[in-house]
Parts: sequence; C-alpha cells; structure tokens
Amino acid sequence: MKCPYCGHLGDKVVDSRESKEGDAIRRRRECLECGRRFTSYERIDEIPYMVVKKDGRRERFDRQKLVEGLLKACEKRPVRVAALEAIADRIEAALQERPEREMATQEIGQLVMDELKTLDKVAFVRFASVYRNFRDIDEFTHELNELLRTRE
Repeated sequence: MKCPYCGHLGDKVVDSRESKEGDAIRRRRECLECGRRFTSYERIDEIPYMVVKKDGRRERFDRQKLVEGLLKACEKRPVRVAALEAIADRIEAALQERPEREMATQEIGQLVMDELKTLDKVAFVRFASVYRNFRDIDEFTHELNELLRTRE
C-alpha cells in the first residue's frame, strides 16, 4: 500500500476491523518510512454475471427469474421445489465457471431443457414450447417425436 503522505510502499497494519455491514474491512496502517498513520478499506469487487439476450442486450443474471420459469413449467406436476433449486444451482454454477462471466439466453435455455428432459417430460415440453417459440404444429410434433424416440 502506497503511503498517501510520502509515497513509500512499505507499511505495517496496526489494526483491522470489519465494517458494521460486513462488506468491508477497515485497516489502520503505519508507514515504515515516515511513521504516519492512514486508513485503507478493502471491499470485494463484485462483477455481475450477465445474460446476453437474443437481440444482443445484456442484463444481470437473475436466479429468481430462472426459478420462476422452472416453477411455471412444472406447475401441477409432481416435481419438488428442491429439484428445481438444484437445477438453478447447476445453471448458476455453469455461469460462474465461465471466464467471461456471461452466457447467452440460448445456452441457458438449452441447459434448462436438458435438465427438464431428465426430470419431467411434461415440464420439458411446456418449457420448450415457450422457449423455442414453435412457428407451427409440425415443429412441435417433431420435438415430441424426438422426445418419444429418446424414451424408447
């Protein structure tokens, strides 16, 4: 830490305390060159995880929005909320493991569909019908036939 008085780079920490909110650490430091004391604050630099929309816009990843979509797809289905939370955990972990800290909605949607396909076929079809925005009944029928083929 550079001394604000003399510019020397050597110092020692005299006292450390966590802030009341717990989001920062206050440190009293003493310069080893001039002996003067100064305070520094350490905060976590939180870079948000972003979702890249189909039109190129970026918005913050919203776990609650993901869980709400899963709940809608599984409405009136015998699926435990804990299973949906676990899906959200896995998708959030996949996003956090990426070095660029962002993921396209198409990738997130595909991850959700892969998870729902193994969890509940009806929920998968519901989610896919909204997510994929089928243009006609033939596309929808094709997806159902693929689902039936993988089941056999």
